[in-house]
Amino acid sequence: MTVTLKDFYADWCGPCKTQDPILEDLEDEWTDVTFEKINVDEEQDVANEYQVRSLPTLIVENDDGVVERFVGVTQADDIEDALSQAGA
Repeated sequence: MTVTLKDFYADWCGPCKTQDPILEDLEDEWTDVTFEKINVDEEQDVANEYQVRSLPTLIVENDDGVVERFVGVTQADDIEDALSQAGA
């Protein structure tokens, strides 16, 4: 099972900077999860595909599709629950 966490952000987004260190810690711990940072200003088509309207938005998905979506700064515990649920 492939588990991916997509982090939709923008350079001008203050809360995104709060989210970054949380994700960096998780990335160190969850080595079997693929972490993707998606700059919505540069990749609007991807943001539209996932209907991202607010930042930061985190999307956890696996081979079956989207498992969980978080809007706003999200704490590590909630993200880890979603990663586990996705099969990581």
